[in-house]
Amino acid sequence: MQRYLVRRLLLFFPTVFFASLVIFTMMRVLPGDVALVIMGGDESDAAVSEETLNALRKQLGLLDSLPVQYGKWAWSMVNGEFGGVSLVDKQPLSEIIAQRLPRTLQLTFLTFLIAIPAGIPLGIIAALYQNRWPDYLARMLTIGGLALPNFWLALLMLLALILWFQWTPPIFYVDFWEDPWTHLQIVIWPAIILAWGFSAYVARITRSNMLEVLRQDYVRTAYSKGLATRTVLWRHALRNALIPVVTLTGTYLGTLLGGTVILESIFSIPGMGQGILRAAWVRDYPVVQSLAMLLVVMALVLNLLTDIIYVFIDPRIKY
Repeated sequence: MQRYLVRRLLLFFPTVFFASLVIFTMMRVLPGDVALVIMGGDESDAAVSEETLNALRKQLGLLDSLPVQYGKWAWSMVNGEFGGVSLVDKQPLSEIIAQRLPRTLQLTFLTFLIAIPAGIPLGIIAALYQNRWPDYLARMLTIGGLALPNFWLALLMLLALILWFQWTPPIFYVDFWEDPWTHLQIVIWPAIILAWGFSAYVARITRSNMLEVLRQDYVRTAYSKGLATRTVLWRHALRNALIPVVTLTGTYLGTLLGGTVILESIFSIPGMGQGILRAAWVRDYPVVQSLAMLLVVMALVLNLLTDIIYVFIDPRIKY
């Protein structure tokens, strides 16, 4: 167990380094020039002189070599500056993250609260009624949740609210502490959409593991001893069937953090995802790099914690 934990910890840092290289490189190969955006021009605009653009690029550090730019950005991520400041509005990245990160975490947490209580019972019911109508209904729901794109569902949901109820969610975002009811009207819809896909994932995993566990000898022995069905399911079958669910749920949480990007923009939630899209539109490299890197690190930390928890749940695991 100790060797497994040490190796997982040692693999964490090279993974973070490789991810930072990928993010930094992708931002540099994308077309566009943030200096032109700041000056209010475009690629075909001749009103902005090359001397003016080069002076601005030098001021922004864009004329430094790529290793130097990467080193400055990586060091700022380590020392707490989180990428320095925005190239466009000069706002410190630490302030941007402090404003946007809690909103993304709130949406993720609400999605988790909806998905887990829905997904696990759905998977249990599908396993208990295998190849009967509850199982078929559960499989239809889970396949839909896994197959349908989130952004498409979001647009359909908004269209349905307008056509059927003549109502749309509030346009302007309000924090929970200011107005809980208005805040809930804003975040509940993207949370439901994300929870459908998340609960479908959990239900499929729960169903497959429950079917496997119910065929084990110790479950048959428990039934033969005269134990009630509820006791067998809750004390023997479900406890062992949920071990893989815990692991895969932790892994999916990391994916869920990045899955809020488009929905935050559609529902006007000023979170990390909306910040990345807006910064990418104006080629604000530090903002995109830093916010994306923070989401990657959070996903990796969740995966690491999940692996560590799994070791204590099932000590038989080996590296």
